[in-house]
Amino acid sequence: MADGEGSPRAQERARAQERAQGRVFGGGGRHRVAVFALDGVIPFELGIPLRIFGGARAHERAEDAPTLYEVVTCSLRPGQVRTDADFPIVVGHGVEALAEADTVVVPASHEMGAVYEEGRLSPELAAAFGAIRPGTRVVSICTGSFLLAAAGLLDGRPATTHWSSADHFQRLFPRVRVDPGVLYVDDGDVLTSAGVAAGIDVCLHLVRRDFGTAVANGVARRTVVPPHREGGQAQFIRRPLPEPQLAGTVQARTWALERLEQPVTLRQLAEREAMSVRTFTRRFREEVGMSPGRWLTQQRIERARQLLESTDLGVDQIARQAGFGTGASLRQHIQSALGVSPSVYRRTFQTAGQG
Repeated sequence: MADGEGSPRAQERARAQERAQGRVFGGGGRHRVAVFALDGVIPFELGIPLRIFGGARAHERAEDAPTLYEVVTCSLRPGQVRTDADFPIVVGHGVEALAEADTVVVPASHEMGAVYEEGRLSPELAAAFGAIRPGTRVVSICTGSFLLAAAGLLDGRPATTHWSSADHFQRLFPRVRVDPGVLYVDDGDVLTSAGVAAGIDVCLHLVRRDFGTAVANGVARRTVVPPHREGGQAQFIRRPLPEPQLAGTVQARTWALERLEQPVTLRQLAEREAMSVRTFTRRFREEVGMSPGRWLTQQRIERARQLLESTDLGVDQIARQAGFGTGASLRQHIQSALGVSPSVYRRTFQTAGQG
């Protein structure tokens, strides 16, 4: 493996060849990610894409397994970039990296000026966004969404941003359908995420979307973060602390996860916490950010995805084990949530997991 096609040494040779030809990214067919750092960038957010995408490997336990993404950092021009910390960074690439990328990630900056105040790009920024090829996937972290909106990439589309800037964002960009209550929004080729650590969530989501649950879970384990966080930004907005004696809904959720294949009713969940249905539903929304029914469906979809990727069970068997009852119900939920049929999902991610 050390010298084989796709190995780290082979990838480095391909990168050297591409650099000699004046290209930013190397060869090898890996997914190319450009992280666009502007003056005032937040170092934590800047490092997220490299840590998550750069840690995605086809085989989790093999240290010499090929990486699945190639990540480079770029700016308006090569050279020093200010951060919001007491140190600068040095970037080796300019906007030419944006033109070659398959995915462009835009972290937040504390020096966006007219972008944040007036919703308009400078000519230099407009030219940079104009260099991005049609069809390239574009992702924002935190208030990086202001740059995407100012570039016109979010017009008529759903999006999110940090909860503290959501009202200002909506006033500045009335054509964007802002959802301030979620950790990220996936609208196909454009994704936006909420504040800071939600950048981890959206990047893990993309690894899962590109290469399946097993690869994403491997990255999450190595990074020591949950592979998927429940709820939304409502969890992080300041509100009066609950009385310490008030019960939560953790026991009910744990109980439900242990029997997803069985019918689970709202009354049963409430009884696990010795609450009325009304009180349980309210408490559940406060803690998780969604209704018990929606949460239960999400957990069943996640179970079905894992079974589709890791087993050869038939659709009807998976439907029963995930709690959907029938293959028709499973197909409907998978199609609605993922945009593909169970068979297409299985072909895609069983192949990715074996590559």
